[in-house]
Amino acid sequence: MEDDVIKVKSLVKKYGNFTAVDNISFNIKKGEIFAFLGPNGAGKTTTVEMLECLRRATSGSVDVLGFDIKKDDFKIKQRIGVLPQDFSAFEWLTVYENIDYFAQMYPKHRDVDIIIKTLDLKDKRDILFRDLSGGLKQRVGVAISLVNDPDMVFLDEPSTGLDPKARRDVWDAIKELKKEGKTVFLTTHYMDEAYHLADQICVLHKGQIIAEGTPEDLINRYGGGNTLIIRGCSQEARDELINAIPDFKNEGSSLMARLPEGDGVTSISVAASIINEGNFACEEIYVKKSTLEDVFLNLTGEKLVQGGK
Repeated sequence: MEDDVIKVKSLVKKYGNFTAVDNISFNIKKGEIFAFLGPNGAGKTTTVEMLECLRRATSGSVDVLGFDIKKDDFKIKQRIGVLPQDFSAFEWLTVYENIDYFAQMYPKHRDVDIIIKTLDLKDKRDILFRDLSGGLKQRVGVAISLVNDPDMVFLDEPSTGLDPKARRDVWDAIKELKKEGKTVFLTTHYMDEAYHLADQICVLHKGQIIAEGTPEDLINRYGGGNTLIIRGCSQEARDELINAIPDFKNEGSSLMARLPEGDGVTSISVAASIINEGNFACEEIYVKKSTLEDVFLNLTGEKLVQGGK
């Protein structure tokens, strides 16, 4: 059986003279969590809606679960689950009633109580949707996306606007999907979300894919290396350290230096020796690993921020 459940080739979406999705290609393997990472307005939702057969492509080809989006949209819709951006359900129905309502739309569907158990909603089964926390509401949304027992689940910005605890709850729900063998297509502008969840990442910027790979691959290739940070030293110590390690830069009360690729240990050892031999008092010395935020900044010259649509 072929591993790729989605094949996208030279996909383009235009609105008049504006190109929202600009000639992108990628494949997604069965059973992985695949993340589209980029700011709002990058073309993530537009791409997802084309894959879900909700929007027509201007050009290019897309194969979803062995079906062509141009000819087999009904077959695709029967085999995918979707959690749209800004998901909402019926406020005055219980968790069970909401999930069951959507389950009845399919001639064949999963047992609602099994879905509730899978998403750890058993204690909330008979609670009104309106009385749930933001994280639990999103968890109900994930549950609803599973009612037709889909092979693939699309989650569009599932944790936007949630507090840290609620976001972690949603992450746990997404991990459960992978344990069930589902393939997950995740769109997000949260770097930590992509890092903790995704097996593969495509970084999207202005409608184009600018990098792709595993989280660690992207960090190693484009992160710019790790950073040595020393905080709270006297001016004498700072002068000695800058003299010994020219890469050090003053950043407020800290000294920061990018560690050379494959030779970071030398800089750390030199700094530690200077501090010990000079009997200097420094509050903190540590190494900060590069992140996906650094990857995006190095590739685009911009920080990843929310903005636009």
